Amino acid sequence: MNLASLQQQLQQADMPPVESWQPEFCGDIAIHIDAEGRWFYQDSLIQRPALVKLFASVLVRQQQEYFLQTPVEKVRISVADAPLLITDWHWQPTDTGQALVLSTNLQQQLVVSPAYPLLLQQDPQQQLLPYLQLWRGLQAKLSRNVYYQLAEQTNAIWCDGREHYQLKSAGYPFSFAIV
Repeated sequence: MNLASLQQQLQQADMPPVESWQPEFCGDIAIHIDAEGRWFYQDSLIQRPALVKLFASVLVRQQQEYFLQTPVEKVRISVADAPLLITDWHWQPTDTGQALVLSTNLQQQLVVSPAYPLLLQQDPQQQLLPYLQLWRGLQAKLSRNVYYQLAEQTNAIWCDGREHYQLKSAGYPFSFAIV
């Protein structure tokens, strides 16, 4: 299977055209996403997965703030870290090598590639960790289990006088950690 076919097969279906909507900002709403990717409304856990998926489908990040954006309104929400969490992974063979497929807590599957790269950045505790870059400025953080499982899959290389640990997905290298 080639990488483009795999990415198309896993493509996010029916994503609303949020980028084309220009609603007025309506203020803040008491929705919070914690560091584990759980959604809360007024400090109560939202337990309906379909409702969380609906909210996530209209979530955008602009200038380090998060908004739920519909055709008629735009409301700000709070996010502790990244709004999505990577909860599972597997390797998928492609014509350019093994591709790393990551699954989010909302059952979305994404191929680590230039379209969805792993990027190193500081988390709220100032630790340099890998995040998966997504659509609309969003990111997904690796769960602790996935982080340690993937750390075992890395290869060490020297770059700019420092030891980098990398994963290769479909022939593309991605830094996982820097020592």
